[in-house]
Amino acid sequence: MITNFLVRRFVKNHEKTGDSNVRQAYGYLGGFIGIFANILLFAGKLLVGLAINSIAVMADAINNLSDAASSVITLVGFKVTNKPADREHPFGHGRIEYISAMIVSFLVILVGFEFIKSSVERVMNPEVVKFDWITIILLSFSIAIKVWLSFFNRKIGRAIGSKAMEATAMDSLSDVITTSVVLLSLILSIWITFPIDGYIGIVVALFIMYSGFNLTKDTLNPLLGEAPEVEFVNDIIKKTLSYEGVIGVHDIIVHNYGPNRCVVSLHAEIPASMDVVSAHDLIDKAEQEISEELGIHLVMHMDPINTDDKVVQKVQQQIVGVLMEFGMELSIHDFRMVGDDNHCNVIFDMVIPHEVAEKDEKKVSKEISEAIKNKYPQFNPIIKIDRSYAILK
Repeated sequence: MITNFLVRRFVKNHEKTGDSNVRQAYGYLGGFIGIFANILLFAGKLLVGLAINSIAVMADAINNLSDAASSVITLVGFKVTNKPADREHPFGHGRIEYISAMIVSFLVILVGFEFIKSSVERVMNPEVVKFDWITIILLSFSIAIKVWLSFFNRKIGRAIGSKAMEATAMDSLSDVITTSVVLLSLILSIWITFPIDGYIGIVVALFIMYSGFNLTKDTLNPLLGEAPEVEFVNDIIKKTLSYEGVIGVHDIIVHNYGPNRCVVSLHAEIPASMDVVSAHDLIDKAEQEISEELGIHLVMHMDPINTDDKVVQKVQQQIVGVLMEFGMELSIHDFRMVGDDNHCNVIFDMVIPHEVAEKDEKKVSKEISEAIKNKYPQFNPIIKIDRSYAILK
C-alpha cells in the first residue's frame, strides 16, 4: 500500500516501465528511500550500540551505513545508465547498472570482513553488554523497516527489470536475519554470562559477507554474458513464426547491453520458392514489428529452405534418426544435398549441447559422420559444428 502510494506520488507515468525516463524515476525513488531509511537506522543503532557497549549492534549499524552507501551508488548508476549512446559506446551505457550493483556487493563483503575482525577481538576480550528495552524496541523497528524495504525494492526491481534493485532487496532481507540474530543475543544476555555478543557479531558479519557474495554472483552473470531467459527467447520464436512464410527459426543470439537494451539476431527459415523481394519485405516487416513490440533491436538473416523436394526431406529425416541414436540433444539446420544416388554430399549445421566440451567437438562430429556412413554408405556427411547461445524449452 505504501509502496503503491510512493510510486504514484513520485513516478510520473509509472505504468510505462519500458520508458527510460520512467525507469530512471523508479531508480531514483528506490535510491532516495534507501538512503533515508538506512541513515536513520544507522544513527539510531550506533548511538544505542555505543550506549550499551554492544559490538553486534554497532556491526548492524555499520551494515546499515553501507546500505546507505549502496543506495548512493545505485542512484549514480541509474543516472549514468540513462546517458544516451555516443561514438565510444554505440549501445549506450546500460551495463553501468550492473557495475554499480557489483560495487555495492564489494562494499557489503568489505563491511562483513571488517566486523569479523572486530567480533573476534570482542570474543578474545569480552565486555559487559547492558540490556536496555529501548534497544529491543529499536531493533524490532529496524526489522519491520527492513522487511518493508525488501518488498519495496523487489517490487520496483521486478517492475523495471533492475538487477541492482533486486540485489538491494536481497540485501535488505539478509539484514532482517542479521538484526533478528542481534536482537536474540541481547535478550539471551539477560540470563547468560557467556560472551555471546562477540559470537553473534561474527554470525552477523558472516551473514553480511554471504549476502555480498550472492550479490556479486547475480551482478557478474549479465556482465559475463549469461543465457537469456527461456520465456524471452520463446516469445521471440513464437512471434517470428507467427508471420506467414516463416517456417523455422535457429541461431538465436541475444546480446544484453543493460536493461531494455537487447540486440537479438536470428536466422528465419523461409521456403526457397518464395520470391526474393517478397521474402525480403517479410523479414523487414518482422524485424521492425517485433523490435517495437518487445523493445529490442532485432536483426534477421533469411535462410531459404527447400520445401518442395521430397527426397531432400526424406534424407534429412534419415539423418535426424541417426542423431537420435546418440542420446544427446542434437539438432540440425541449413540442410542441403549435392550429388546423385551413388554418391551424395549431405551438408548441414549440427547444434551440439554445451555439456559436450569444445575439445570433444571433432570427436563427436567424427562419430556421427561414421554412423551415417555405416547406415547410408551413399552419403558423405559434411558437418559444421554449431552451438546454441540460448536455452530453449
